[in-house]
Amino acid sequence: MTITSHVIVLLAKMFSGFTVRWVDCQPDTCQRIYFANHTSHLDAVVLWSALPRDVRAVTRPVAAKDYWTSGWVKPHMARSFNALLIDRKEIKVHRSPIDSMLEQMGDVYSLIVFPEGGRSSSDNEMGDFKSGLYYMGKKRPDLELVPVYIDNVNRILPRGEFLPVPLLSCITIGPPIFLEAGEPKVEFLKRARESVRRLKER
Repeated sequence: MTITSHVIVLLAKMFSGFTVRWVDCQPDTCQRIYFANHTSHLDAVVLWSALPRDVRAVTRPVAAKDYWTSGWVKPHMARSFNALLIDRKEIKVHRSPIDSMLEQMGDVYSLIVFPEGGRSSSDNEMGDFKSGLYYMGKKRPDLELVPVYIDNVNRILPRGEFLPVPLLSCITIGPPIFLEAGEPKVEFLKRARESVRRLKER
């Protein structure tokens, strides 16, 4: 890891004061898709920083290219935590974002994704999951799909704000799920969303 990466981890810990709970799941460097609720632009940074160092080294947050390439600080940060930047505005028919993500994962990296596609509403209620998680599970059935609930990070950097406010947050990482053979897309996405929602109550 670079010096900047270490600084990012320290700042994320300082501003979010995160605690991490592993519920029926253990840290592992095996390939996984960590999928979480999305309430803040800091979610990817905080979750990545909360992973053990060896897991962090092989985990790439998926983030919006238009946000993380603006200005001069954010692109440098994105490189430091090895973000996989996805263009949300110019999606090519012959090359879907899912194919690009799986290609860049190779047989080494895990990913952090936010299946809602955008940040949750102000009441913190999760939106419906987009189909991307389903297609990743279908194309790579060997991958562990690990639900994560991120609590209180939205208050550290509220919408429209640029400077974070130090607060405490909690990250709960739950038991892996898999796409079952023949499971319909709609049913799987509901089950995946529920696996994240249940962690809020743990």
